[in-house]
Amino acid sequence: MIENLKPYPETKDSGLPWLGEVPAHWQIRPAAGAFSPIRERNTGMKENTVLSLSYGRIVVKPAERLHGLVPESFETYQIVNPGDIVIRTTDLQNDKTSLRTGFVRDRGIITSAYLALSASAGVLPEFGYQFLNTWDISKAICGYGSGLRQNLDFSDFRRMPVSVPPIAEQAAIARFLAWATNRLDRAIGAKRRIIALLQEQKQAIIHRAVTRGLDPSVPLKDSGIPWLGEIPEHWEVITIGAISELLQTGPFGSQLHQSDYVSGGIPIINPSHLSGGVIRHSSGVTITTEKAVALSRHRLRSNDILIARRGDLGRCAVATASEEGWICGTGSLLLRCKTSIIQPNFLQIVFSSRGMCQMLELSSIGATMANLNEGSVARQRIPLPPLAEQEEIVASIRISSDAENAAIIRLERDITLLREYRTRLITDVVTGKLDVRKVAAGLPEEVDNSETFEEGLGEGVSEGGFQDEAEADLDDA
Repeated sequence: MIENLKPYPETKDSGLPWLGEVPAHWQIRPAAGAFSPIRERNTGMKENTVLSLSYGRIVVKPAERLHGLVPESFETYQIVNPGDIVIRTTDLQNDKTSLRTGFVRDRGIITSAYLALSASAGVLPEFGYQFLNTWDISKAICGYGSGLRQNLDFSDFRRMPVSVPPIAEQAAIARFLAWATNRLDRAIGAKRRIIALLQEQKQAIIHRAVTRGLDPSVPLKDSGIPWLGEIPEHWEVITIGAISELLQTGPFGSQLHQSDYVSGGIPIINPSHLSGGVIRHSSGVTITTEKAVALSRHRLRSNDILIARRGDLGRCAVATASEEGWICGTGSLLLRCKTSIIQPNFLQIVFSSRGMCQMLELSSIGATMANLNEGSVARQRIPLPPLAEQEEIVASIRISSDAENAAIIRLERDITLLREYRTRLITDVVTGKLDVRKVAAGLPEEVDNSETFEEGLGEGVSEGGFQDEAEADLDDA
């Protein structure tokens, strides 16, 4: 059906570069004629259901997450109803990656730092949401706003032209997009489930290798460590502190000032650059040589291990010769192995094993987020095979992981292409580049994708992207 879509026969200029030509019979209204701001405060705590904008979806925030960066009273929040549209309007200048627009499906309250809108007469809420969603994903939204942090208020875009089809055509567009994105999201969800199975298989192979070795016939002994269980009789159990020449945290952010950052200087590596056991530095965050000298104790050497202190514990990578001299940044631990005792690549595999990740979680500190320090890592006990056996395990894991990693890369590439296609399709339909009226008329009676956004997994963005309400809660408090 999608491949048979055709453009409209007659078009006209919308007056907006990002919107371009629109069908000639569509109305052009100012945003103030298509949307109205909602300003109903939760005075007297009329509503208790707290909503959150997360990965482009408005979801009910679980009670267990109502801690940390939240206001003293939810009376400052605004009340929204099903069919309303919420836009995160803060920090437009610095964050150009996050999904900022969400469609409300539950009555509740959401931070007043966001802009809540209702569709005006003659505009279906579903179509109005898709128009603003296109405005968001095209990043045309970043051209609006005011103030130091380029925040957006209704007054900043009330005159923006909005293309409005006839009401029946809006319904056809909303119906088609619900059907099409449902199919695409299910395809993405299926690929994500395969990735999860491959990662689970990879973890099982790693766990078996670091707890039992490669020879299933060797005699075993009790390790005395619950997550390890029985290990080969000739293996030792040792603490990470005993096999480390150096174990320290990266420098605190307060040691770096704006004047220290330059283009083409010394890269700073942090947990966001750790992926798949390697360091992927692509952020362009670099500091002057002078500042790097001052932070010389945090310089990486070949075979150093960089470990994430927060978030997804167990993420780590071994530095190569090309990364020597780079600075271990905030949020990381720098570990230097005694290579006469343990291979860095073997320790990296142990760190990434499921059992070790669970132990790191249990030993971490922090009320709202897991956080490791040197002491909690140094006390961890790990299996220690002879060096020759460590090399064999590393080589075996590398061979088995290569095939799984290649499959995961292919699936992730497929997901990227499906997401790009979905974005392009939504944009072309909402802006009138493709006519879906005939196709929509032939769709099944009921099309609902309210719960199929990538099978409930959400769509991630770069780690720098802001996808939750913590910062907005501070703005609102």
